Amino acid sequence: MQIYYFILYFFIYGFLGWCTEVAYATVKQKKFVNRGFLNGPICPVYGVGIGMVVMLLEPMSGTIVSLYVVSTALVTTIEGVTGYLMDRLFHHKWWDYSNQPLNIGGYVCLLFSLAWGVACVLIVRVIHPFVCQMVDMIPVTVGIGLAAVLGIALLADLYVTTAEILKLNKKLDTMEKISAELRELSDMIGVNIHESVMETMEFSEETKKQLDSAVSELREKLDSVAQEQKDHLEERIDRVEEKIEAKLYPEEEKALLAELRNKYAELKGKYTELAGRSTLVTRRLIDAFPKMESRLHKEMFNEMRNRIWRR
Repeated sequence: MQIYYFILYFFIYGFLGWCTEVAYATVKQKKFVNRGFLNGPICPVYGVGIGMVVMLLEPMSGTIVSLYVVSTALVTTIEGVTGYLMDRLFHHKWWDYSNQPLNIGGYVCLLFSLAWGVACVLIVRVIHPFVCQMVDMIPVTVGIGLAAVLGIALLADLYVTTAEILKLNKKLDTMEKISAELRELSDMIGVNIHESVMETMEFSEETKKQLDSAVSELREKLDSVAQEQKDHLEERIDRVEEKIEAKLYPEEEKALLAELRNKYAELKGKYTELAGRSTLVTRRLIDAFPKMESRLHKEMFNEMRNRIWRR
């Protein structure tokens, strides 16, 4: 029967925890935010944490000090372990207390731990007796059926959310690769332009003066030669000028630069499309965890989040 009661307490306190988070977000952000890791109205960390507190620490409900100390330590441990495991499993840090004093890895901090302790005392001493009465009023067969339905819904929600997070990670990985290729192409274009400019400068300084001088001399001779020779000299002038033009702007370099720029534009368009495209679950998670960070693709995730927020 202990497992039966724990499961029901898990769903009840998980729902109440979700309601608390939504109310907190409404006050802070002035809008409704579906808080929590899952899409449904439940925060599993509250269900597990408070469920364990009421099941394990209810015998201490007569001694407030011991109840407060032990519940604070228990809930802090659950929050820290949950944050760490979610970070390692999904490569995202879902909440961050790094800017709070006396924090441990950003997963827990003293201020919130003390607040959790107060909340646990209130729950065990004031709220839980009413919850116990409500649960006892439910026939066991109905309670088992209700727990089974809610459990199936929870597993389905967990599957959908996990699949979306894995897709998000794959998308961020693709964006990272495209970004690296864009940087490489940008460097190639820059190097190509640099070499062309240097060659052009060198050519201009050393050779172009001589060619220009030759062209000038040829043009001067046009006035002093017979008409039949003018056409021949003009042809020679045109050929020299074509060589100058070809040297300054080689066709091979033009084609290479055009190819690199086209590829750069294509990759840039694909990157922009990926960064601007997001699912409902992704947008909900970003709203639910505004301090969420990606361990592997921090820059890509921040850009995508900023695009969603600007929208």
